[in-house]
Amino acid sequence: MTVANTPTLPAVIPYLDDLRSRVGQTLGVSEWILVDQARIDLFAQATGDHQWIHLDAERAASGPFGSTIAHGFLTLSLLPRMFETAFRIGDVQMGVNYGLNRVRFPAPLPSGSRVRGHFRLLAFEPLEGGAQLTVEVTMEREGSAKPVCVAESLGRQYRATT
Repeated sequence: MTVANTPTLPAVIPYLDDLRSRVGQTLGVSEWILVDQARIDLFAQATGDHQWIHLDAERAASGPFGSTIAHGFLTLSLLPRMFETAFRIGDVQMGVNYGLNRVRFPAPLPSGSRVRGHFRLLAFEPLEGGAQLTVEVTMEREGSAKPVCVAESLGRQYRATT
């Protein structure tokens, strides 16, 4: 696997309506994000999830994963940043998170790992002023064949008003 050290520009889709014909296609791939112990510790503080597999490096070293691992919900919380760096839609002024249909964490995300998201459009549903998109996100961990998260994200995208 080749890893670029420089940021890539997000794929640009000029118009929201262009996505109607792109159902089933890849929309983009995000930049890599480092998930280090400091990020994991901050997430634990923010959420109150202080389980030892996330925070106690000594105990985690002899645990089932060999090191501390990121919380599943921390991994999932990286979606907005991944979306931002994977693709953008030219005539959209605002997007809102509508929810998730399905989320799975097939593999742990060890502290110190880098992850990125691959985005594939599953559905396009027109709405007043925009569209609801169902996007499959597969988060890969650098150097691992198994994804750390696979989710179906629902987002509502609204066109810029003139």
